Amino acid sequence: MRITARRGFAVSAATMAMLAGLTTQAAADSSLPTGTETSQATTPADDTVLQPGPPTPEEEDVTEVSAEDVDKAPDVPQEPLPGGKPSAGVPPAEHCGPTQNIYRPTGNKGRKIKGIGPTQSNYNQGSRTATSKFIAEAGGEAGVAISGELKTSVKAMVGEIEAKYGVELSLKMNAKIGNWIEVKTPPKKTSFGKYGVWRMKNTGTSYTIYSNCQTSAKKTVTSYTPWYVGWHVWER
Repeated sequence: MRITARRGFAVSAATMAMLAGLTTQAAADSSLPTGTETSQATTPADDTVLQPGPPTPEEEDVTEVSAEDVDKAPDVPQEPLPGGKPSAGVPPAEHCGPTQNIYRPTGNKGRKIKGIGPTQSNYNQGSRTATSKFIAEAGGEAGVAISGELKTSVKAMVGEIEAKYGVELSLKMNAKIGNWIEVKTPPKKTSFGKYGVWRMKNTGTSYTIYSNCQTSAKKTVTSYTPWYVGWHVWER
C-alpha cells in the first residue's frame, strides 16, 4: 500500500494547447500517452477510452476521511449480545474468537475521478483532425471517501480491498502540476479533460462478531480509494 506524503495545493499559469495551426483552448483526451515528468501517474487501469460525458459526483453521501483518521476505528464492544448460537452466514473460522470488528469487500464497482483544478476544453474549428496538448495547472491531493457504517479503520478496509482484487491502492495520493496529455480532436468537435486522482469504487459489508459467535447487523459500506493520477476525457 502506498501512502504519499502530504503536499499543499498549488496553482500555475502553465496551461497550454497546440492545435496544428487551428484555434485552441486547453483540452485533454486519453487516446494518447500521458506525460509524467513532474507528476505521479501510476496507471494500473486502462485509461485510453473516452468517457461518455463529464465527471459526475459520487452517488452516495460520502465523507472524505482525513489523513489523521485513517488508522482510527470504532471501539470493539466489550459485552457480547445475549445468547450463544452462531449467527447465520458467519464463516466457521470466525466463530467464538475474541470480539472483533470485521470488513469484507463484496463488489468492485469500477473507478471515478476526484477532479483537481479546472476542466479544460478545446474546439477544433478546422477541417482536419488536430493535436492538442494539455498541462495540469493545478495540483492537490485526494484521500479515501466512504459512505456507511464502517466498523474497522479505513486503513484495514483498504488492505482487505487490495487483497481481494490484487490491486495497489493508496490512503492518499498527490496529483502534481505539470502532468500532461495529448488528444486528437476531430474537426468541428470540442474535447474536454479533467485532471485528478482516479479512485476505485468498492462496496463491502462491515459488522462486529462477538465472542459468543453472534454478529451485529451487517452494514453496507461504499468506498472510493485513490488508485492513480490521470485524466477523465470526453468530447462532443
